[in-house]
Amino acid sequence: MQESEVPQFGSDAWFLDASPWYDLMLHTMPIFLDRGSGTWNVFSYNDVEQVLTQFSTFSSEFGGYEGSSSAGNSDEANIMGSMLTTDPPFHTKLRNIVSKSFTPSSISLLEPRIREIASSLLKEVDTSKADFITDFSDPFPVTVIAEMLGIPSEDRKRFKKWSDNEIGSSEESPEVRKRTHVELARYFSKIIGNRRKNPRSDLISSIVTSEVERQRLTENEAVSFCILLLIAGNETTTNLLGNAIRLFARHHSLEKLSEKHSLIPTAIEEVLRYSSPVRGMFRIAIKDTELSGKQVKVGNSLMAWIGSANRDGSKFDEPAKFDIERKPNPHIAFGHGIHMCLGAPLARLESKVAIELLMEKYTKVDLRIKDEELTPIRNVAIGGVRHLPVRFAG
Repeated sequence: MQESEVPQFGSDAWFLDASPWYDLMLHTMPIFLDRGSGTWNVFSYNDVEQVLTQFSTFSSEFGGYEGSSSAGNSDEANIMGSMLTTDPPFHTKLRNIVSKSFTPSSISLLEPRIREIASSLLKEVDTSKADFITDFSDPFPVTVIAEMLGIPSEDRKRFKKWSDNEIGSSEESPEVRKRTHVELARYFSKIIGNRRKNPRSDLISSIVTSEVERQRLTENEAVSFCILLLIAGNETTTNLLGNAIRLFARHHSLEKLSEKHSLIPTAIEEVLRYSSPVRGMFRIAIKDTELSGKQVKVGNSLMAWIGSANRDGSKFDEPAKFDIERKPNPHIAFGHGIHMCLGAPLARLESKVAIELLMEKYTKVDLRIKDEELTPIRNVAIGGVRHLPVRFAG
């Protein structure tokens, strides 16, 4: 692709497929300073891995939720102090509160219930004219994480709206988004108060009854933690599944997977590499350092482009090829280092279950509109589409 044909950053074409831009950056400017924003953009695999791993140089303590005005206002509890925006040792202590619930062995125990939820949802889908996002990949992971948190079943339909709002993919005005955030914070505050008095065997109870540095989390911290788990527990899976079906339609992958079900796990890993649900992560330099010959100063922000790292030809053979049998596949779609996505085992299992259930009936999937006509989520850091009109066939 010629440089003039590469989608412009921030355009709909870019949001639908940023890979041509990644390729251009990798070959022309693998690291550069955007003087307008003051942010270093980092594209190569080795540099991205370094930024995500070396927390003593590249810190996650870069700020809180954009819609919050004060950490002391319980109605606008922010993400300050959550796992996303802290470094060790506090980060480690926070993560330990819920880490046991997200180990591969713990998540595997949930498979029967996850399969039951997915099967029930698929029964309601008209697969001849489905919107895969609206009909399945939105409600599926939201239902799972809501159960893990201990949310009443009648409230779960509201969770997707709240989650979209928190990651900035809602198309509502800033004022509406702020009100929606307050609504979510108040909702969690109410449940947290209840769990403090009457703990149960759910994640919210673990959060409010655990101690960090011999102290219980404040209400703001607990609300922030719940919001983080809501987002992490469903946004990645929603976009992973949507990206998978979109790619399977483009590359006719279901036919091959139906002949060899053992390829499902490697196919999921290739979707993660080829179309990373999380495009990038922010960090801030807390000491002067050098990165690929560039002088990064204290206070400089950095955007580590995970999607680009996963397309780096110095790390992956034929990176532009979608290969569901790719091995090895050392992608970093879930991040790297201490901030590697806590929900990665859950996202992998949910995706595996969903694809297995689909292949019990179908061997083919097609888009009902052209790929370029899809509506993207207009979020720089998160890659996915709002709707996916598809048709499944046996």
